[in-house]
Amino acid sequence: MSLHSRYHHGDLRAALLQHAESALRTVGADGLSLRQLARDTGVSHAAPSRHFRDKQALLDALAVTGLERLGACFEQAVTDGPITARLQTVARAYLRFAVDNPELLPLMFARRHSSTDSEIQDAADRAFAVPIALIAEGQAAGEIVPGDPKRLGVTALAALQGLATFVGSGYTADYDSEELLDDLVRHLTLGLLPRP
Repeated sequence: MSLHSRYHHGDLRAALLQHAESALRTVGADGLSLRQLARDTGVSHAAPSRHFRDKQALLDALAVTGLERLGACFEQAVTDGPITARLQTVARAYLRFAVDNPELLPLMFARRHSSTDSEIQDAADRAFAVPIALIAEGQAAGEIVPGDPKRLGVTALAALQGLATFVGSGYTADYDSEELLDDLVRHLTLGLLPRP
């Protein structure tokens, strides 16, 4: 019996995305194929095209779901306490997400998306709302240097992404990744402190 009969409109899209992300981990973005995705999901070869007009639309949808999951990680990571401690928990959440999803991250930050680019930008804005709000809160309290909170966040994210890439590749195998993150957050925090 074909699995197609068990899916209806909303469930098939979610199943396709789940299978696509699993395939992404093994074959990468270049190896993804809508036809193979249909086989993996157990549906007709035309079924994915009802949800994704082409492979780029599928990659865009994966980017959106990745950003939504990252935003949820940030929200779960936020705790009470001093701003630097809260920024550190958010940084740890990002590092864990990045190391666990190395194939997904390039899709999330690519700028070669199709017409759904605004949907991806909206998902990114929602995902990074928590760290940007923390930076703005720290600025309001005089604990973080003035400036555009989003720009400061991008700088911190770039450093975290670099560390995630090193940890994920094994380049830093001689070091404990938690200690490296502590070092990075300490240096970032010192850089964000107001100057006398």
